[in-house]
Amino acid sequence: MIARYLINYPLLVDLLWLVVVPLLFVGIGYLLRKKFRIIMYCLAGLTIAAYLYGKYVGARQLEVRTVELSFPDLPEAFDGYRIVQFSDLHVGSIDGDFLRRVVDSINAQHPDLIVFTGDMQNAEPSELDSVTVLPQLRRLEAKDGVCAVLGNHDYGDYTFYDEKTKVDNRGFLMTLMQDMDWYVLTNDRRFIRRDGQRIVIAGMENDGEGRFPQLGNIQMSLYGANRNDFVVMLEHDPTAWRRKILRHCHAQLTLSGHTHGGQFSVFGWTPASLHYRECMGVYEIGGRYIHVTKGLSGGIPVRIGATPEVVAINLRKAK
Repeated sequence: MIARYLINYPLLVDLLWLVVVPLLFVGIGYLLRKKFRIIMYCLAGLTIAAYLYGKYVGARQLEVRTVELSFPDLPEAFDGYRIVQFSDLHVGSIDGDFLRRVVDSINAQHPDLIVFTGDMQNAEPSELDSVTVLPQLRRLEAKDGVCAVLGNHDYGDYTFYDEKTKVDNRGFLMTLMQDMDWYVLTNDRRFIRRDGQRIVIAGMENDGEGRFPQLGNIQMSLYGANRNDFVVMLEHDPTAWRRKILRHCHAQLTLSGHTHGGQFSVFGWTPASLHYRECMGVYEIGGRYIHVTKGLSGGIPVRIGATPEVVAINLRKAK
């Protein structure tokens, strides 16, 4: 419930970090001895400075990373296949200039396939109804198009609407994405073919823990695929990797988002690691991989250290 208010009323977040928390430090400092009082006053100033930096500098940076992964069972025809992943756009929190830079950075990688791993919106699809969002996203270009899955924010649970309105909004969001010629994979799959060989791009609905939607269905997502297929699984929430994907299918590579890298990182450590065993970057178990991107924005668009990113993933045939 608190998250709904913070996402729908961003001025409350500014009030919290620019006024309430600094005043709390000042108040505590007033009750302490002078030598400790100075420390609390410094913490108040540091809070204000860090928040302003994270909102107006850190959240507007953009990093392009390249990851190369090798698989013995990758079909020869897909050796060098290039997938560009982006995630967690939260378009209600970004401006047109940042989105233009994101699209330009993705296209500059000359991808074979673009994948979006969820959280298009903060709360409702009206955030996409602008002169900048849809025209910019339509500029994305890849040989095999764009595949996308839904994230927890895309189900409308961060609004105060009734369930019917949430379902209608989710349908409208999917329609907007499909109108851009994106393949929206809601427990569905695509077969990509090259020279008589194929790989499977599968997409599960969001499957999180606790309060997050748990709607992923592996059997539906892989319908028509067989055990010999090379599978790239798109799933917004990385916790599904250990809970479902590793246990119930053979997907060699899973691509996820959701964590935002905690939106805060110091020397590679992020508070997200306290909750997520796979929180950012590449992880491997028994020759099977998951890549968790830090994403691009958030319901609260503040980034310190966990730079927004676009990731180019090169698939290689292990020799």
